[in-house]
Amino acid sequence: MKVIMAGYNKTGTKSMSAAFRQLGYTVFDFMESFYLHRDEWDEIYSKGGSTELFRRMYENIDVVVDMPAFYFWKEIHEAFPEAKIILTIRDNEDSWVKSFAHQLRTTNGNMMYNFARTVTPTGRRATDTIRHSRPVMYGVLMPHNWSGYQINETILKIKYREHNADVLQNAPKDKLLVFRVQEGWEPLCKFLGVDVPDIPFPHKNIKGCLHQDQAQNNPIMMKMLFEAKVALFLLVSLGAILVPVCFIAFGN
Repeated sequence: MKVIMAGYNKTGTKSMSAAFRQLGYTVFDFMESFYLHRDEWDEIYSKGGSTELFRRMYENIDVVVDMPAFYFWKEIHEAFPEAKIILTIRDNEDSWVKSFAHQLRTTNGNMMYNFARTVTPTGRRATDTIRHSRPVMYGVLMPHNWSGYQINETILKIKYREHNADVLQNAPKDKLLVFRVQEGWEPLCKFLGVDVPDIPFPHKNIKGCLHQDQAQNNPIMMKMLFEAKVALFLLVSLGAILVPVCFIAFGN
């Protein structure tokens, strides 16, 4: 582990994931964490995490980004004390809450994504862990029927404020970078000790377009959507068979 991203999601985490990948780092974002480490996160939420567990989870990963890892930045750093820590922030907590709430509404309004995460093996694997994570990190409840989200902006602001204060107070100063994605490559590459690439700094998930971008670039999301298309095809095919049969049976 080389870098622990300690910033809340919707502080530029998807842009940071893309930037690290462009720099050649191996990155675990939220889809990788939820899908590949579901059992480990279930253990952490039910029993607690150990230094040995976090070390096993991330020993072959360069960078971990987004939920749920950002919330456990301190525990992960205890497992990898030489790792650097980056706290991404927005201009203020009001802009963060507004962006976070918009992301949840966008997610809830994406019918194909909701279908995929409800009925597919890959979707269920990720969703089960997300359901346990959000109340812990945000005070946001995820109803079982996906009909909507209960958002308490006051609690969200407190969570965001307390988390950032904890990182600023307790992260080793010589290993910490407080960063806004608008700053671009220069301060990031200087902190990492790498050359500045001759390409624009990436800007991802603008105005909640996460699912579109993930559907095109993330192998786990692509797998989940493929499974959803197969499930939808099977349901439609089954319906095409059963409807005439039922019509004939009940018609007689």
